[in-house]
Amino acid sequence: MYDVIIIGAGISGTTIARELSRYELDVLVLEKDNDISNGTTKANTALVHAGYDAKAGTNMAKFNVEGSAIYEALCTELDVPYERVGSLVIGFNEEDKKTLKSLYDQGIENGVPEMSILDRDEILELQPNISKEASTALYAKTAAIVGPWELAVALMENAMDNGVELELNTKVLDINKEDEVFTVNTNKRDFKSKVVINAAGLFADEISHMISKEDFSITPVKGEYFLLDKSVGDMVNMTLFQCPSPDSKGVVVAPTTHGNIIIGPNSDAVDDKADLTTTYEYLDFVKEKSKDTIPSLPFNKSITTFSGLRATSSTGDFVIGETEDVKGLINVAGIKSPGLSAAPAIALHIKEIVLNILDGVEMDKDFNPIRKQQIRFAELSDEEKSELIKKDRKYGHVICRCETITEGEIVDSINRNAGATTVDGVKRRVRAGMGRCQGGFCLPKVVEILARELDKDMTDIVKDSPDSYILTEKTK
Repeated sequence: MYDVIIIGAGISGTTIARELSRYELDVLVLEKDNDISNGTTKANTALVHAGYDAKAGTNMAKFNVEGSAIYEALCTELDVPYERVGSLVIGFNEEDKKTLKSLYDQGIENGVPEMSILDRDEILELQPNISKEASTALYAKTAAIVGPWELAVALMENAMDNGVELELNTKVLDINKEDEVFTVNTNKRDFKSKVVINAAGLFADEISHMISKEDFSITPVKGEYFLLDKSVGDMVNMTLFQCPSPDSKGVVVAPTTHGNIIIGPNSDAVDDKADLTTTYEYLDFVKEKSKDTIPSLPFNKSITTFSGLRATSSTGDFVIGETEDVKGLINVAGIKSPGLSAAPAIALHIKEIVLNILDGVEMDKDFNPIRKQQIRFAELSDEEKSELIKKDRKYGHVICRCETITEGEIVDSINRNAGATTVDGVKRRVRAGMGRCQGGFCLPKVVEILARELDKDMTDIVKDSPDSYILTEKTK
């Protein structure tokens, strides 16, 4: 029997797993998909918000501000890309000035540090390519960007290094409780624990309702994005929001930690929790709306479009805490934006709830917060590259030319705890296939390396989900 079972291996589940791995606890993470971070975590704007946007007094406001303050140290420990680039909320008229002042006041109430209202000349100093119509802006210096799926993978890896277990492709079918012990029924087998943490993202309402009467529902809200090539990445050096109006929160234009520009999203409530389609209508909306911020955005340099789903709770806030009717069941639900920003602080809060339930838990004296450093070949000096290749010739074999990713990096990503088992798993861990050709050249070699390292037939290697086959049989 486990002390704690966590349902869901997105950013919420993995931050909680890593935090609980500091203690002498038997912890298991169950994930219905083929890999970590396969839901909302893998498709979002990748922002660490400063915290002025959420209404004062809400869980969103509290955990956003607290989480933002934790991020830099966390990403340093886990060797994850993170940059404090700052953000601007752009205003275009007198009405926008009033809105920006309200956001500033709300930020002060929420405890957000280092904010200011800028005039046009000050905006141009920070972001020279801004629209000629931009007249004022709210500047938040502590806003940042991060690699969200890279962070989730690193959190899970470090948690497993410290004793946490992970079961992938394990879908929860039912939950029961008898004599203070939970039984979690899955498509594989039954698991027992003293505490269950529901961090199931878009499906958190369904998981909760398997055993609890706590009344909330999750609506999937789809957002569509463009990703622009690195060759134009220097057009944007900080996160740019548009001043919100009663009709729209606008479209974000932001740099990524790897030098691209991400643009989006729109906001479209959908019925299907698996609907990741993109549409001409909404992508065109994103494109035209973003030009209000930077008119010269070169959409001919787009290397991909994609969509993500955010888990919007009927409560209008994060649903966080132990349920009243089922003691030991803890919900972490409705974690939409600023959920990524809030996740580290939410994990600390959930840890305290768990320690209160499981009285007398001791710290693990052997806990190691430092994740084994990843080698990023492209970032090394020529001397460092030469020395590395002498030690391991696989680092001299470039597989992904767009991103300069070597065979050594791919092999390492496969053989770590929580390692890659799919083509997209490699892509998310080391960026092979993330460049302008989107895997057009490197995919066959990635399949070959995965098959060799996992001792599988090449026809058993999938793109992402278990049924996303790439090869079926030899043709000659």
